[in-house]
Formats: sequence, structure tokens, C-alpha cells
Amino acid sequence: VQLQASGGGLVQAGGSLRLSCAASGFNFGYSAIGWFRQTPGKEREGVSCISSGGGTTYYADSVKGRFTISRDNTKNTVYLQMNSLKPEDTAVYYCTTDHSLHRGRLCPLDYWGNGTQVTVSS
Repeated sequence: VQLQASGGGLVQAGGSLRLSCAASGFNFGYSAIGWFRQTPGKEREGVSCISSGGGTTYYADSVKGRFTISRDNTKNTVYLQMNSLKPEDTAVYYCTTDHSLHRGRLCPLDYWGNGTQVTVSS
């Protein structure tokens, strides 16, 4: 299982970024994908998740109305469009998926990709 996150960077508050998660090594079209973030000293936070077909999504309250998750099953890629970014969105963002044993879980936890740093300046 490989999950490659990209698209992070430095942006001013109010700006936008689009993260991508390129997946390989598993049956992408049958797998939910999640985005989590972590900041040193803070709990890991589930940001957004999307079901295998894209019809069901989850957003943390802290990002509702600002972030949009989507997926392209023809490209084995999930996207996280982040608008109206705030300094508190600063974190390392990870994409995740699950082993087939946990296929029913919307927000996966079994496999984690590399992280991509998002830094929002005030």
C-alpha cells in the first residue's frame, strides 16, 4: 500500500491550497480514503474522509464549509481543496486508507502515507 500526499506549502491566511493523495498497491476503487492532520503537541485530528464511491463524506467541524474532499477513481487520487485557510490549519497532513478487513469504516486508520506540511501565516 502506498499513499503519496503532496500539495502542501506556505500560504497566507485566507488563501487556498489543494492537497493530492496518489494511491497504489491496493484496490483503490473499493477503499475509503481519509485526511488527518497533526501538529506537535496536539492530538491527531481527522479532517475529512470520503467513501469508496465518493457518495459519503465526513468533515471535522473545524473545516466544514472551507474544505472539500473529492476523488478521481480513474486516477487513483483523492483531493482536499482547502479554502479560507487559517493559521490553526497549520499541520502535517496525511492521507489514510484501511485494510480490506475494515472496509466499512468511513475514516480509515490502518495505512498512513507520508505527510505534507501546510503552513498558514497570519
